[in-house]
Amino acid sequence: MTFSLRKRPTLSRLTFISLFSIYIAVFLNIAFYRQVIAAMPLDTLRTIFVFVSMPLVAFSVINIIATLASFVWLDRLILALFVLVAAAAQYFIWTFGIVIDRSMIVNILDTTPSESFALLSPKLIITLGGSGLLAALLAFWIRIKHNEPLWKNIAKRGASIVVSVICIALVATFFYKDYASLFRNQKELIKSLSPSNSIVATLSWYHHSRTANLPLVKIGLDAKQKPQMLAGAKRNLTILVVGETTRAVNFQLNGYGRETTPLLAKDDVSYFPNTQSCGSATAVSLPCMFSNMARAHYDDQLAEHQEGMLDIIQRAGVQVLWNDNDGGCKGACDRVPHQDMTSLNLPNMCHDGECYDEVLFHGIEDSIKNLKGNGVIVLHTIGSHGPTYYNRYPPQFKKFTPTCDTNQIQDCSQQQLVNTYDNTILYIDYIVDKAINVLKAHQDQYTTSLVYLSDHGESLGENGAYLHGMPYAIAPDVQKHVPMLIWLSPDYQQRYGVSKRCVDKQAAHQGYSQDNLFSTLLGLTGIQTSEYQPADDILAGCRIVQG
Repeated sequence: MTFSLRKRPTLSRLTFISLFSIYIAVFLNIAFYRQVIAAMPLDTLRTIFVFVSMPLVAFSVINIIATLASFVWLDRLILALFVLVAAAAQYFIWTFGIVIDRSMIVNILDTTPSESFALLSPKLIITLGGSGLLAALLAFWIRIKHNEPLWKNIAKRGASIVVSVICIALVATFFYKDYASLFRNQKELIKSLSPSNSIVATLSWYHHSRTANLPLVKIGLDAKQKPQMLAGAKRNLTILVVGETTRAVNFQLNGYGRETTPLLAKDDVSYFPNTQSCGSATAVSLPCMFSNMARAHYDDQLAEHQEGMLDIIQRAGVQVLWNDNDGGCKGACDRVPHQDMTSLNLPNMCHDGECYDEVLFHGIEDSIKNLKGNGVIVLHTIGSHGPTYYNRYPPQFKKFTPTCDTNQIQDCSQQQLVNTYDNTILYIDYIVDKAINVLKAHQDQYTTSLVYLSDHGESLGENGAYLHGMPYAIAPDVQKHVPMLIWLSPDYQQRYGVSKRCVDKQAAHQGYSQDNLFSTLLGLTGIQTSEYQPADDILAGCRIVQG
């Protein structure tokens, strides 16, 4: 091995592969080893040996792959890709406590440019630039020696592979039970090991994405409006506000100590304190909310090419409109009229490709005026989406201070982060209250109702976890416990015989989930169809007059 300031360093191929394999296996998996120590304390000599064997196994696997790739001159490319992927994975695992799986790959692909830029920071650029990009460039800068006979070179590489296989076999012989026990009890731990986590997750995403172009499965072909929804002088209008990244524990209506929902507290809404989401990320929860599948049986592949709740409502003759301020509806609104409000870039409402949620009301009066019959309007908010929580509300809603005015939320104090997040809830309170007031302003022409339901919650640094998107089985409750409320105008309660007292009593004592939204909206809008399940309709048991 020779080095010079004037020329590129030269290494033998095996040394080159070994050094980069060590770098990836050891230094780009520190976040993984930290989690291993938390799950398996090094309090005995055996656990220490098990722990020390892990980098050896990781090195051996990477060495085998890279050495095999070297036979077709792809070792540089493979190692450079491994470095980039592992460096990025380690940064986000270490910083935000995320898990790399298929749903996270979906989140990455579905992330809007503005959301991606929100994650950019000097720390990210320096960390990924130093541990990832520079190391990857180094892989192409170093020269490889080619001064020995081909047969000898092949023999050395073959021996290297054999030695690595023997190392893996020895570890398996002595520590198989320890590995099996650890990864059986900590199933998500393996998803922190790089670069295998990203490779497996990407392959899983590809496998599922192959079904994207399958024929559309239609449901609710028998859908029609109940006669009483068409009778009378008044038409019906429902607004569904879809929340984003709003966790229930910070809702004043949920018993939170701060006044984060003062307006809704006066709106005589029915709040459901025990509501669970279908997933811990928008890419899962949003299509699941609008599908006819319960979370326990939810099939994301089927959901991608099957009609949902809005298709059925529209088929029954109800006009549907989806206003979006959160980067798209993930398929839920593909076949109904929808508009991207963010793209309007309205002055005083939008900045840097993002808008305050009040943009959702732009043109809504004209939309209501142009309704030909009964209508449903969906407002898809950006809500409390992080990490730039401070960009989610106008300055006048900066009630709780000091705030965390940076995307480096892990560098803020817990109180600063909570203050900023609570300000987003305060603005959500304003948005939902404004939607209710829009409905009240049209009570002479419409019988009105409103539903608010967030797609998932958020971690704010509890136990070292930030943001959302962890696998549902291990996601903390704050990522799954979401706020839901229903507002029924006095006219709706009287006209359709719904007892609010009954609804409030149910809400206080029963548990609900996003599984209930499908049939509740069908029942609320008076849609008759075989897809409707009375047991899932929150209001079904509180209708004094059935029909």
